[in-house]
Amino acid sequence: MIALPDSLLTASAIADSMHWLAVVVEPELKDPSIEANLRQFLLVLSVSLGVATLSRVLSILRNIPYTLLLLLVGLGLAVVDVRLVNLSPELILFIFLPPLLFEAAWNIQWSRLKSDFVPILLYAVLGVIICIMGLVFGLQQLAGASLATALLVGASLSATDPVSVTALFRELGVDKRLTTLMEGESLFNDGVAVVAFNLLLGIALGIEQFDVTLTIARFGIFVGLGISLGGLIGFGISFLTQRFDIPLVEQSLTLVSAYGTYIVAEELGGSGVIAVVTTGLILGNFGSRIGMNPRTRLVVSEFWEFLAFFVNSIVFLLIGDQVRFEYLIDYADTILWAIAIILTARAFSIYSLGAFSNAVTKSENISIPGQTVLWWGGLRGSVSVALALSVPESLADRQEIIAVVFGVMLFTLLVQGLTTQPLLSWLNLLGDQPTRQRYTQLVAHRVALNRVLDRLRELIERQEVDKEFARYQIALVEGQLEELQEDLTKLQRSNPEILNFAAEQVRNELLAIESDTYAEFIRAGQLKDELAPLLQDVLPQENPA
Repeated sequence: MIALPDSLLTASAIADSMHWLAVVVEPELKDPSIEANLRQFLLVLSVSLGVATLSRVLSILRNIPYTLLLLLVGLGLAVVDVRLVNLSPELILFIFLPPLLFEAAWNIQWSRLKSDFVPILLYAVLGVIICIMGLVFGLQQLAGASLATALLVGASLSATDPVSVTALFRELGVDKRLTTLMEGESLFNDGVAVVAFNLLLGIALGIEQFDVTLTIARFGIFVGLGISLGGLIGFGISFLTQRFDIPLVEQSLTLVSAYGTYIVAEELGGSGVIAVVTTGLILGNFGSRIGMNPRTRLVVSEFWEFLAFFVNSIVFLLIGDQVRFEYLIDYADTILWAIAIILTARAFSIYSLGAFSNAVTKSENISIPGQTVLWWGGLRGSVSVALALSVPESLADRQEIIAVVFGVMLFTLLVQGLTTQPLLSWLNLLGDQPTRQRYTQLVAHRVALNRVLDRLRELIERQEVDKEFARYQIALVEGQLEELQEDLTKLQRSNPEILNFAAEQVRNELLAIESDTYAEFIRAGQLKDELAPLLQDVLPQENPA
């Protein structure tokens, strides 16, 4: 027997392995369905990102939120009967929804959410119940709809999705409290609406009877499991990231937690929506402070901002592309009744619950103009579509339910969404975002030039540059600093409220420094437990001047 060299044996083994891999994998690569799905995905991605980019490049389109512009393009494709992809409820609930929920929860400040928790909870729970009851009663009595249609339309349309409105709020600098109220309501009523839909589906199908005690118990289990699992995963990852500082790993953990939390909660019978929101709130307000340095926090926040933009770009295009105009025409009467009912029900819930919240809470009252914006800004979107599409095909009224939900959703997005900015202007609620942006730019210039001065003086001390040249440069920079200071002084005199904004920025920076310092001690092994922040209750919320 002739012994072959080890190198030949290795080469032979590799060749055999590659041949086996080619035999196994090659048929999969030639599977036409994979290539077709990839082409579909690239087509959707190209169209959605192209439209989103144009909305920022062309000045004529900048006043339209890019999500609504994508919806309009999708509707245009639907008119010519170009269907990019079949939008299924699983695609929305398991692929699109978790990152959108996580990103919103990650960015919302717990201090603001906590101060307005009562009105948010009222709107998210009682508001959903009022909406469902109003639609069930109104559609049956006024539109002649069946009980099944009324129940499932009510549950599907009870969830708000004000993505376009809150994006507009940030761009215009609208009061942060309004943004928090709208985002907080949407975050929690998504979970309540999904749970309500699941509870009412059995009644609509005739396989269950409505029982108040059983319904409340099931609701408590869904929500309780969601909060418990979300809290467990959120705090677990928070303490895990304290032990290392690897930005890419920490970023990946947040992505896994968003999808993993949703799937685990749904598998165990809890609310995946509530679980993801809980995890996002904990990681965004606690975990990112104790386990991530400022650079890592910035990297993770930018990643989620991109992912939310990416997902919204796709989902709004596909929603518009799924519209069947022939069904909208067939059920136009029911759609018009549903629009009138949902506007009335939301007005009743917003104003009545707002008045109750103002009466029982010690925080600042929600003004009538603010409540009006909350009423008109209660848009419907992806969650409503997903719930409507998940109605079993065995239900005779399925097509009517889908048509009514799509019709109401289009009205809220196109009519209410596009008229929110004029409403804000009419109610004198437009913010001072341009002034704040100008102030921030001036401050950034000043910080940069002061660093340039420090560097020039350091070079003079080290004798690394000609002194006359350096002094000439210093004189030029100091002249620019004087001009900047004059501009800042003029801006502050003409806009005294900018001082509160500046004080808030400084406060947030000081709180971040405190949290980052504790995290450094923990990563160095000098501390085992997280210290309670001292400055949270010490530093004033507003400029005392």
